[in-house]
Amino acid sequence: MNMRSEELLAETDALGIPVTEKPFRTYDGRIKNNKIYLRTGLSDAQKACVLAEELGHYHTTVGDIIDQQSVSDVKQELRARSWAYDKMIGLFGLVEAYRHGCTSLYEVANYLDVTEVFLRDALEAYRRKYGTGVRCRDYYISFEPNLRFYCFSSMEFGL
Repeated sequence: MNMRSEELLAETDALGIPVTEKPFRTYDGRIKNNKIYLRTGLSDAQKACVLAEELGHYHTTVGDIIDQQSVSDVKQELRARSWAYDKMIGLFGLVEAYRHGCTSLYEVANYLDVTEVFLRDALEAYRRKYGTGVRCRDYYISFEPNLRFYCFSSMEFGL
């Protein structure tokens, strides 16, 4: 189990939320009655990402939103995912991955212990939230046409 999974499991334990694996066919994870269920057989990175999203539901969602037919339910789903993206990645995490020398999305995902799909979804969510780019400390993070970093103090750029 990766460090991120262990940290998230410690958080669920501190909140009194049991986590159980189940052989789901259609879901990777679900929270119901303050219990989190994860699909059996997930990789460590998948488990961490799904667990973060389910914690996002715990912190941001009200009621059963599994149907996703109402605008309110869709908004709650997006809010939970956004919470998970910030928990697992965040703007500072992106900058740290760049500063660590990551030069591809694969390397960034690996550095942050998330899946590439989760990272791509997070970058799309950040693009919707911040537009084409955003400043984070001494860096400008550009989301279009692809992920790039510009350092204000040294004028370096990369990724």
